[in-house]
Amino acid sequence: MRHFFLIFLLAFFPQFYLAAQDPIGLPQVSSYTSLDYKGGTQNWGIAQDRNGILYFANNEGLLTYNGAYWKLYPTPQKTIVRSVKIDASGKIYIGGQNEIGYFEPNEYGILIYHSLKDLIAPKERQFPDVWDIVFNGNEVCFRTVNKIFRLKNNKIEVFPTPIAWAYLGKVGNEVYAQEINIGLKTLVNNKWEIKCNDKRIIAGVVTSVLPYNGDTLLITTLKDGLFLLKGNELINKKTALDKTFYNDRINGAMQINKDLYALGTTSSGLFIINRKGTLIRQFSYSEGLNNSNIRSILLDQHQNLWLGLDDGVSFIAFNSAIKHIYPDRRKQVSSYASRIFDNKLYVGTSNGVFAAPLNTKQKDLSNSQSQFTEVSNSKGQTWGLAEINKQLLLANEDGTSVINDNKAAPLYTGTGTWLFSSLNKDNTNVIAGTYTGLQFLNFDNNKFSNKGTLAALNEPLRFIAVDEKLNCVWASHPYRGVFKIDLSPDRQKMVKASLLTQKDGLPLTLYNYVFKIKNKIVVATADGIYEYDANRKKFKPSEYFRPIFKKLSIQYLNEDPDGNIWFVTTKNVGVVDFKKKTKNTNFTIVELPELTSKIVAGFENIYPYNDRNIFIGANKGLIHIDYKKYAANIYKPNVLLGQIRIVGKTDSVFFGGYFNGNAKAKHKLSFAYNSLHFEYASTLFEQKENIEFSYKLEGYDEEWSAWSNKSEKDYTNLSHGKYVFLVKARNNLGNESKTISYSFTIAPAWYRSNLAYVIYLFLFGYMLYLLIKFQEKEHKKQQDNLRQKHQLEIERNEQQITKLQKKQLEADVEFKNKELATTTMHLVQRGKLLSKIGDELLPLVQQTTSKDTANDLKKVIRLLNEAKKLDNDWEQFSIHFDHVHANFLSNLKEKYPNLSPSDLKLCAYLKLNLSSKEIAQLLNITSRAVEVSRYRLRKKLNLKPEVNLFDFLLNSSPKTT
Repeated sequence: MRHFFLIFLLAFFPQFYLAAQDPIGLPQVSSYTSLDYKGGTQNWGIAQDRNGILYFANNEGLLTYNGAYWKLYPTPQKTIVRSVKIDASGKIYIGGQNEIGYFEPNEYGILIYHSLKDLIAPKERQFPDVWDIVFNGNEVCFRTVNKIFRLKNNKIEVFPTPIAWAYLGKVGNEVYAQEINIGLKTLVNNKWEIKCNDKRIIAGVVTSVLPYNGDTLLITTLKDGLFLLKGNELINKKTALDKTFYNDRINGAMQINKDLYALGTTSSGLFIINRKGTLIRQFSYSEGLNNSNIRSILLDQHQNLWLGLDDGVSFIAFNSAIKHIYPDRRKQVSSYASRIFDNKLYVGTSNGVFAAPLNTKQKDLSNSQSQFTEVSNSKGQTWGLAEINKQLLLANEDGTSVINDNKAAPLYTGTGTWLFSSLNKDNTNVIAGTYTGLQFLNFDNNKFSNKGTLAALNEPLRFIAVDEKLNCVWASHPYRGVFKIDLSPDRQKMVKASLLTQKDGLPLTLYNYVFKIKNKIVVATADGIYEYDANRKKFKPSEYFRPIFKKLSIQYLNEDPDGNIWFVTTKNVGVVDFKKKTKNTNFTIVELPELTSKIVAGFENIYPYNDRNIFIGANKGLIHIDYKKYAANIYKPNVLLGQIRIVGKTDSVFFGGYFNGNAKAKHKLSFAYNSLHFEYASTLFEQKENIEFSYKLEGYDEEWSAWSNKSEKDYTNLSHGKYVFLVKARNNLGNESKTISYSFTIAPAWYRSNLAYVIYLFLFGYMLYLLIKFQEKEHKKQQDNLRQKHQLEIERNEQQITKLQKKQLEADVEFKNKELATTTMHLVQRGKLLSKIGDELLPLVQQTTSKDTANDLKKVIRLLNEAKKLDNDWEQFSIHFDHVHANFLSNLKEKYPNLSPSDLKLCAYLKLNLSSKEIAQLLNITSRAVEVSRYRLRKKLNLKPEVNLFDFLLNSSPKTT
């Protein structure tokens, strides 16, 4: 009954059988949707140029990918592109709906489309989709359903068919085409001759013709499976996949190598088969493809596969050294331990142990075609697997078990176990690190038995190492420190346990992990590797490991059979390879960035079975590394210059990223475009996570930049001059690519151009001329100013002199006025004296008795009176007064002719500011008479009552009006 069920499954569900036979190792599968590349969903063809750039025939045009950036180039008519091929010169031929032509980069590296329809006769220019393109020497053939176009010597010849052309391809030097209802044809001497007209070919649809063996060809058909064509004989090639091929159809196929073929189907994904027709590997939606309808296949330069899908693009790192193993594909559980035992791979996961048979004839064991089954009685969290004395020990959360015949038999339960280590060389005594301390196991009569607790520390001991020299066990707890457990001489009892912490030389009490590497007990710390100094009884930095790891924080160490040291540091995996020496060291540190953050943090596990099979516990499944292949690094990285855009400008692509042949780009930019954005990439697709770039702009940067996985760089506000942008790539193994360069010149700003300098020279001359003229004008102006200042100085001096003269005159006038006043006062005093003498003599005349005396006195009095009336003094006074007061009296007389001499005298005395009494004495009249004279004078002068006579005379102009 059981066998009948298996036969039933194989007969009616062949896909069940096929899935079971997949290799346990799955290569990296990366998928891209239309949202990633901003294009149409369907991709009908794939090609790759000499630089590694990929080209996809996409629903919305020609799609390109350089490893970092996707670009879409629509055709002028926005048609679907159905096919793409690249010739030796780099021309990218495409075929679409009613369109044939090619893209070619211009001098700026921008792809430009050139249509070939004009070379077709006008009556043949209407045609459906172009599905195939084939190069045959210097000819290019394009297939539509009803026509085949042949481009030769810039002319297009048309091969029509009454029904349909179903296929066009080339093997070796022969071009093959299938004509429906006629058969498979070859192009010979410009004619299509029948190669095979077998009814199976006539009735079917050929989807590919591939090399097979010698002159035998492998033919795939859409609905009829596989055939071999030997000469003209068609042979049906039976395989276990035939029913799948009949149901799911073969869209196309490609030869991978001499033994392997890739077949794309409409709904079952991609099948990898060998020449015998045996399934090697199947890739479908469950393996990571966007969908299982394969429209096109490409084997790239590095022997990896690209798939054009009905919805998106997928990349399969078919030739990669890294693969993933999923023991339970439904859950993709985390793996914590792995071990090869009895030709089986055992994987300890978060929910039990799984085992799969291995084909030990395979050097790369991940290629073993088998299926995982769960080890019974192993449910629960697995922590460790160890082979000791040809027994497979299981450490899990329930305790310790021995696995045999796909079953786990418990040794003890109740306390979880982390790992195992032998106490002696014959492995008869084994200790287990548990949740509470150390458990003692004994091996006798070909089986293990539990001997109880060796050290009950009530501490979980996840890391242990036996030190034969000091007869102790070193154990660590990441958060407590390091335990030194001294043993009895027979190593069956604990003598003493000491906890060593920061005070004992460790850099920290936390984060310490004990391992035995290179036959040394070491502690991996946050400050590098430490060893115990028994003499000083303290830890110190390891003299052996310090030069290797320096102060790197290490969480895990393991030594492989070749003496290389595998390590984990902050979720990064690496290996110290002592076979790869450098100039300065006898080792090389190889990092594996593909695994960053994919391992189980805190519970790292690396199982180096041999150099072809390294197993690493991961968050999802188990990672397998063929380290020998990885280290060989057959393909060194390359670097490509992508687009160069002008920052901040619309339609700013200055260089498109496509070199034409070997020509090196060299262009000139105006100064307005001095801010540039550079893109660069590498087409080493399978090592995409490992690639780092370094760049330098000669003319700006003095040194190369630090290595970084960033694939773009901006330079802003560059000055004018010549520049060379250099960029190179390297992988994690230290292999560098060739440097690629792009030369360009930034023209000076318009104000620094040659024409500008000529204009500047002219302007300078003109400005110099204007300056000279200005200087002359300024000189003349200064001379005029000096002359004016001189004249002003002269006038000022003259004014000063005039002022001084005026002051002198005023002083003279004042002096003469003083003299006049003195003279006038003298006259007044004299008049007073004479009057007083007359007054004194008059009583004497009356008193004297002598007549003669009386007459004499009278005579004297008379003389005195006459003296008082003399005008000689006045005449001299008036002349002197006029001289002092600028002919005041003369001018006054001239202005007022009706003034009498008495009036003039009165005016003169008034100008001297004499009082009425003083004036009366001088005029020998009474004071009343003076007032009357003043009144009369006002009348003659026509003065108004409100005008003061003195003020009038004082301010009266000495000149006539």
